[in-house]
Amino acid sequence: MELRTSRPTVKSPSNHFLGKGLNGLGKLLLLAYAAFTLYPLYWLFISAFKTNEDFFNHPYSLPLVWMKENIVRAWNLGHMGRAMMNSTLVTVSSVILTLVLGILAGYVLSRFQFRFKKVVVVLFLTGMLIPIHSTLVPLFLMMKKIGLLDTYGALILPYTAFELPIAIFLAIGYLASIPREIEEAAMIDGNGWWGVFGRIIFPLCTPIVATISILAFLRFWNDFSFALVFINSSALKTLPLSLALFSDGFGTDYSLTMGAMAIAVIPTIIIYLILQEQIMQGMVAGSIKG
Repeated sequence: MELRTSRPTVKSPSNHFLGKGLNGLGKLLLLAYAAFTLYPLYWLFISAFKTNEDFFNHPYSLPLVWMKENIVRAWNLGHMGRAMMNSTLVTVSSVILTLVLGILAGYVLSRFQFRFKKVVVVLFLTGMLIPIHSTLVPLFLMMKKIGLLDTYGALILPYTAFELPIAIFLAIGYLASIPREIEEAAMIDGNGWWGVFGRIIFPLCTPIVATISILAFLRFWNDFSFALVFINSSALKTLPLSLALFSDGFGTDYSLTMGAMAIAVIPTIIIYLILQEQIMQGMVAGSIKG
């Protein structure tokens, strides 16, 4: 019998250098994309310390004189302390309500079989197709009748309702990837469905909770139209409404506007930096089964 020995494959120098070149090109493109993405933030923060004249004459350069007073004046004139408290209260309440309802609904729809289940899922997901701003007038009339206008509830309830479809969609995809054997083992140990969910399933949902939280936070924190229509009292105005104070029908004070925007964007950056790893896990976990 003739024996054949396999020869080890040797990479040619040309293929080796080609691979390294493509790898370096990929890193260079990613670096360029990162710089392109981060530049607006850089421009915002340097513009926050410029005078109006410097803003127009040298829009892309560093400030000739660093006007730290812009931040203080924007904070005081826009009543941003009060507005930030209002935005925080509305946003945190809406995010918590969205998480509780979204995760529970996603758990039921991903684990239980019942009649008309597909119809219920389709109804929930149809909410993603509804243009939010087309509902402003009917919502205004509805809230006026039930006395919710100019209250925190006028923002919390619509925010939660319009964020639930995407929250349920993400939760279904993620929870479907969790093995059912974990639940069966917990049931054998004497846990009921609430015990299984609270002790086993929910602690495993950290990535999708972080993903839903940051997506909901960005939408609620930056919303302007709902707050403009449903809120009239200056004591309840949120941050986007405070930013509008620096612009009127005759002109815009860009130095104060940029200072106020720099203040408003800081909480978003902090929360994203804290949750970024969990967000990436949550976005891809639903595509992996088992």
